[in-house]
Amino acid sequence: MAAEGHKLAIFRGLLKFKSNQQKIWGVLIFLSIVTTIEVALGIMKPQILMTSFLRMKLLNWIFIILTIVKAYYIAWDFMHIRDERSGLKNAIVLPLVILIPYLAFILILEGDYIFDVMESGFVAWNF
Repeated sequence: MAAEGHKLAIFRGLLKFKSNQQKIWGVLIFLSIVTTIEVALGIMKPQILMTSFLRMKLLNWIFIILTIVKAYYIAWDFMHIRDERSGLKNAIVLPLVILIPYLAFILILEGDYIFDVMESGFVAWNF
């Protein structure tokens, strides 16, 4: 019963549920709140978040971080990574912790390069 109780907890045991139905509703509410925050920020676009940080707006950084939080939680809970041994957890999570920032860096760098080339007038904005 103790092992089953562990599987009904989320946020590292902070919230514990009595049944699988309650847990599904709790996870749905958490993911809905994060998605609502993303949508609200995308609609309102607060002026304070439009300042640049590392050549990208703070609002874009918040979107990236919230998306990674949702992806991590979905993998952690629904793909049952939290129930695996630490070796397998590290084999799955550590490459992603390294790969996601690396791919984001490449995307930002290449996008900035293309913007600079298009802005300087060497190639027309014809696409």
